[in-house]
Amino acid sequence: MIIALKAFKHLAILLSCLAFNSGAQAQTSQAHAAWPKQAIRIVVTFTPGGAPDILARVLAESWQQSLGVPVFVENRPGYGGNIGADLVAKSEPDGYTLLIGTVGIHAINGALYDKMPFHPINDFTPISFLASTPNVLVVNKKMGVSNLQELIELARAKPDELTFGSSGVGTSLHMSGELFKEMTGVQIRHIPYKGRAQSLPDLLSGRISMLFDNLSSSLPLIKAGEVQALAVTTLKRSPAAPEIPTMAEQSLPGFEATSWFSLMAPANLPLTLQKRLNAITRQTLNQANVRNKLLASGLDPAPGSPQELSKLIQAETNKWGRVIYRSGAKLEQ
Repeated sequence: MIIALKAFKHLAILLSCLAFNSGAQAQTSQAHAAWPKQAIRIVVTFTPGGAPDILARVLAESWQQSLGVPVFVENRPGYGGNIGADLVAKSEPDGYTLLIGTVGIHAINGALYDKMPFHPINDFTPISFLASTPNVLVVNKKMGVSNLQELIELARAKPDELTFGSSGVGTSLHMSGELFKEMTGVQIRHIPYKGRAQSLPDLLSGRISMLFDNLSSSLPLIKAGEVQALAVTTLKRSPAAPEIPTMAEQSLPGFEATSWFSLMAPANLPLTLQKRLNAITRQTLNQANVRNKLLASGLDPAPGSPQELSKLIQAETNKWGRVIYRSGAKLEQ
C-alpha cells in the first residue's frame, strides 16, 4: 500500500510537471506567434552609406510597412565590426535585435584578433544570406596609373611609400589588400578607417594612395570620374560596371575576395522566429523593385536558407584563416 501511494505521488508530480511545461510551451509559442509587438533594431557595424547600411535600410523600410512596427537602423562602428556584433551577441534572442553580418565579423576576425568578445559562429543564429558585392580597387587620379600593372610597378619602385585604405581592420576590404600584397610581393601600408565616410575624403585629397571599397559604395564616384577604378576583386566582371576588369585578368589569376552580408540574430533564437525572419527576408529581397535597386547599386541579392549561410561561413572562415596565417597579421581587441 505504501509503495502504491508513493508511486501515485510520483505520477501526480510527473503529470503536474508535464502540464506546467505544456503550459509554458504554449505561452512561448503564443508569444512567438505574436511577434513583432514592439520596435525592431537592426545593428550595422559600420558608418552610414556603405553596403551593410544600404541593406539594413532596405529591410527596415519594407518591414515597417509589412509588419506594422517601427524598424530602425543603429550604426555601431569600430574594431572591424566587433563592437556592434558584440552588442547583438549579448542581446536577448527574441527577434527584436538583429545584425547585418559580414564576412569580416563571422569569417575573418576570429583568426585576426588575439581575443574576441564573442564567438563569431556559436554566439549567433543564422537567418539568411542577404547579398554580395565585388570589392573594387580605386586610386587617386593624381597618381597617374591607369591599370593594375602600372600600380604594381609603382609600388615596387616605392616600397612602403604607398598606402591603401579600408573601412576597417578585419574587413574583406582589408583582406583584399593583404591578398594583393601577398600575390604581388609589394609593400604598401594599411590605413584602417571606421567606415567609408572617413576614407573617401582622404583618398580624394591624396592622403592615401588607394582604397579597397565595396563596388556598391564607390560606383557613384567612379561613374562621376572622381576616382580611377583599376580592378574588381571577383573572378568575373560585375554587371553593374562591366568596364572594370578583374584582378585575375591583370596578371593575378585566382584572385578573389567578395564582400558578403547576412542577417543574424543572437544565439538560441527560437526556431519559429528563425523561420519567420527568414521568410520575410526572402520576401523582401525577392521583390522586383528591391532587387533592381540593389543590382543597380552593385549589390547582388541572393537570400537563402540558414543552413546554406552556415556552410558559407565555415568555408570562408577556412579560406581567410589561411590568408591571415600566411600574412602573420595579428591584432589585439
